[in-house]
Amino acid sequence: MHTQTTTGMTAEHYAILAERIENEFTWNRRRGRPRTLSLAGALQITLLYYRQNVTEQLIADVVGISQSTVSRTIAVVEAMLNVVVDDEQPDVDAALRGTTAVIDGTLLPCWSWADAPELYSGKHKTTGHNCQVLADLSGRLIHISDPMAGKHHDAHAFRETGLADTVNLSNTLADKGYQGTGMVTPIKKRPSEDHLPNYAKHHNRFVNTHRYVIERTIASIKTWRIFHTDYRRPLRTFRDAFNAVRGLIFFTRQKTNSA
Repeated sequence: MHTQTTTGMTAEHYAILAERIENEFTWNRRRGRPRTLSLAGALQITLLYYRQNVTEQLIADVVGISQSTVSRTIAVVEAMLNVVVDDEQPDVDAALRGTTAVIDGTLLPCWSWADAPELYSGKHKTTGHNCQVLADLSGRLIHISDPMAGKHHDAHAFRETGLADTVNLSNTLADKGYQGTGMVTPIKKRPSEDHLPNYAKHHNRFVNTHRYVIERTIASIKTWRIFHTDYRRPLRTFRDAFNAVRGLIFFTRQKTNSA
């Protein structure tokens, strides 16, 4: 089942990931209840869950195990992934040295929990977590920030995640939601103006022409559908799942020996 379409991972990346887990952890316990699945099987269903965001019950029915076993397995593998793919993001300073950056925020949708009203995004009219995505002008993914409650606007999230202190503001393109941050953003028409001046039109055309790459980058991130459709597990598990998937996204973008 470890095909790239199903799990988001080539056979080479899958083998490397499994080897990292085997080197770091003992899967088959000497004491206690034996695990229902092999490490390979457990890793496969966890990747399937992240990549497709199907229900645990569907995975259970396909594999022939109980839903509770699927849930426990994902939690165990998730903790392991948070160790073995924890340090995959490149250093932002090094990756962007001398290069123009492009940034945008995106909402990672989730269920509407009654005790978490801060997740509601007025902009998107739904609940989720805001994260900031940074790329270069070629669309190469550089950084995915830690998530924040969906109520926060992009400019606030940009400052609070620390990216405002990391990127070269004068060499970073952003949309109107980031005006006032010091980055290069489109120019708004003033109330006293009937039309935008020509210089402002040229500026906006330049910014918008180059900003499209970040939309493409975000779309590629959301091929991991756990970032694209509602997160259904308990809210307390979101951060661990987010960290694991973020690590996997950067891990799968690395070249293997056969690449």
